[in-house]
Amino acid sequence: MKSKLVELEDGTKMHCWVPKKTSNKPVLILIHGLGANAMWQWSSQIRAFRGHFNLYVPDLVFFGKSFTTRPERTELFQAQCVMKLMENLGVTKYHVVGVSYGGFVAYRLAQLYPDAVQKLALVAAGVCLEEKDMKEGLLKVSDLATARSILLPQTTANLKTLLKLSFVRAPKMVPSCLLQDFIINMFSDRRDERVELVNHLIADRKASDLPVIHQETLIIWGEHDQIFPLELGNRLKRHLGDGAELVLFKDAGHAVHLEKSTEFNNQLKKFLLGS
Repeated sequence: MKSKLVELEDGTKMHCWVPKKTSNKPVLILIHGLGANAMWQWSSQIRAFRGHFNLYVPDLVFFGKSFTTRPERTELFQAQCVMKLMENLGVTKYHVVGVSYGGFVAYRLAQLYPDAVQKLALVAAGVCLEEKDMKEGLLKVSDLATARSILLPQTTANLKTLLKLSFVRAPKMVPSCLLQDFIINMFSDRRDERVELVNHLIADRKASDLPVIHQETLIIWGEHDQIFPLELGNRLKRHLGDGAELVLFKDAGHAVHLEKSTEFNNQLKKFLLGS
């Protein structure tokens, strides 16, 4: 794959990893979450999928080299930017996989552009989250400030908390210097803008406002997800009805695509390519 920076319009630039050479294989877009940049978050999927798909792995706005001077901070705007990116790259139809925050963006992409998005996979994506879920105790955090401090950690203690919430078996005995380097490289750049992304994601959110999409959808969840509990996966399945399948991975948490990468990859290939 190769790196490509595409200038859209109105001060927006999108960075994307694209195939060095395309073929007649189907197109797959992998959309990352808040935890890191695109290639790091999909490190367990890139090699497994690039032989089966023309693979596109974008950095969302305010991650990696992607940036905008526009004021929008919603997942709707992120989806519009991904769509414009693909149009600039000459790609009109594709499957989409989104993990966590990337699932919010992927859902809106499917909603806004039903003729472009073919199949959709949502991984640990709490798109049916409601603002009241924090106050009512569904989530591990009870307020937005705590959520921001964990999802966008600036201390090694908060990063350790994020790892414990993301993995069933979180890495132990990681030197503080490595944790600090990770914070500097993954969470320091564009932090103010990312805080605004989290604010817009949760504030005034109601599941009843979420449109129903009609693409064939695979919902993947870790049984012990502590970021977005399984109830949100069940809620999403009820919201989409027969058009969606919920697959539960036991002994896995929020980072199910990393903890259970082999099983995850096989399940996703079966869904996207057929058995």
